[in-house]
Amino acid sequence: MEVGRVLRMNGGTGKTSYAINSRLARAVIAKAKPVVEENITEVYGGNMSSEFLKVADLGCSSGSNTLIVVSQILDAIAATAASGRLNRQPPALQVFLNDLPGNDFNSLFKTLPSFYEEVKKKEREGGRRLGRCFIFGAPGSFYGSLFPNNTMHFFHSSYSLHWLSQVPQELETGEVLNKGNICIAKTSPPGVFKAYFNQFERDFTLFLKSRSEEIVPRGGMVLTVMGSMRSDDPCFHWELLGRALNDMVLESLVPEAKLDSFNLPYYGPTAEEVRRLIEAQECFILKRLEVFNMEWDPDMNREEVFDEQESGKFV
Repeated sequence: MEVGRVLRMNGGTGKTSYAINSRLARAVIAKAKPVVEENITEVYGGNMSSEFLKVADLGCSSGSNTLIVVSQILDAIAATAASGRLNRQPPALQVFLNDLPGNDFNSLFKTLPSFYEEVKKKEREGGRRLGRCFIFGAPGSFYGSLFPNNTMHFFHSSYSLHWLSQVPQELETGEVLNKGNICIAKTSPPGVFKAYFNQFERDFTLFLKSRSEEIVPRGGMVLTVMGSMRSDDPCFHWELLGRALNDMVLESLVPEAKLDSFNLPYYGPTAEEVRRLIEAQECFILKRLEVFNMEWDPDMNREEVFDEQESGKFV
C-alpha cells in the first residue's frame, strides 16, 4: 500500500472531518505548550543575528489545531522580545505547514486571513509587537528531505510520527500473519511485533537524519507522539476497532479475506525505544523526554459537560 498517496485525515469541516473531531489532538498541543514555548525561546536567543526564524510543523493536518502552534510560537517570541532580555525587535517568522499531498491544504489556507486578523488584534489589545508571520505549504513525506540543508531553526510535530511510511513488508507478502487484527494486538504473534518495530526504527532513523541535515546550529525540535507504556502492551483502541470489524465479518458485512489482508501503518513506541533510537543516531542531543497520559475524550474529567453518548461517538 502506498501510504503517502492514501493516508490523510478527513478534510473539510463536516461532522466526520478531522477539524471537528480533533479535541484530543488539541488537548495534547495544550499539554505540550510549555515545552514548545521554552524551546522556541531558547532557539530565538541562540539565533540573534538572524532577521527571521524558519519553523516547520510536520504532519500539520487541517483545522484550527494547526494554527494554535503557530500562535504559541509568535506569543513566545513576542514575550521574550518584550522582556528586554535580547534588546531587539521580534524577527519575522516563516512557517512551513507540512503534511502528505492528500491533506486538505485548501481548507487550511482558507483560515489564514482570519488568523492574520487575530494576530493584528493581539497586537492592538496586548500593546506589544508580534513579528511578521508568513505561512507556506510544504506537502511531502517527512520521512525524507523536505528543506534545503542548514536552513531551518525549529521543527514541531504533534501526533504524527506514530504513522509509518508503509505497512511492514513482512505483512504484505500475501501470507496471513496477523489474522483477525488490523494492527499490533495482544493476540499478534511475536513476528508481527518485530516487523512493526523494525519499520518504525527505519522510519524514525530516516526522520532524524533528514531533520539533522536541514536544521541550523542551535536549532531545536519538539516532537509529541502517541506511544505505549510497554512494547508488549499495544494501543487498545485499534483492538476495539478490530473487534468491531470481526463482528462485521461474522455478519457477512465485511469479507474475511479483506480483514485479514488489512494492516494499519501505525506504531506507538515506548519512551525507551524513542530514547534509544535518538541516542543511536547521534544527530541530536536529547534534552527532555516526558511521558503523559491523556483520556481519549478530553472532556471525561469535566463533569459539567460530560455526556456519555457524545463521548462514545467521539471515542
